Amino acid sequence: MTKLQRQISRVIIKIISKTYISMKIEINRLDDAFHFEAKNEDAKTLQVDAAEAIGGHNAGMRPMQLLLSAIATCSVFDMLIILKKQRQEVKDVKISVTGEREPNAIPAPFTEIDMKFTFFGNLDAEKVQKAVTMGVEKYCSVGATFDKSIKISYSFEIIS
Repeated sequence: MTKLQRQISRVIIKIISKTYISMKIEINRLDDAFHFEAKNEDAKTLQVDAAEAIGGHNAGMRPMQLLLSAIATCSVFDMLIILKKQRQEVKDVKISVTGEREPNAIPAPFTEIDMKFTFFGNLDAEKVQKAVTMGVEKYCSVGATFDKSIKISYSFEIIS
């Protein structure tokens, strides 16, 4: 492990130690169908609902969409920490994440997840590559939570 990798590991561990190790989410039903509101310890909320095809109102994200959002944002948080430590000025970042689920199965877990990270700024491609790899493969707690049989792929591009 290089000196920079050790420093980045220490920064990420320090940040993780400041976050909640134990978490609690309160979930309340908002209608007589599938519309729910989830609230965290800081009173931040999000809406969860089912597709209209099964009786929902499509008034919020569905649970499997939340999983895709979680792995992508968890990964990019770590990437941004690494890139900041490397003195890379990221002007913006966008993520496209797709998931393929087991067809004709109940439950229908993800079999593949693909993430594409688009970074904006005058960035060193080698540093971005390292940050992306470390963010997805080493530091993302959400990704580490997924079953190892799920194929997780990723790519990135830089737009100056």
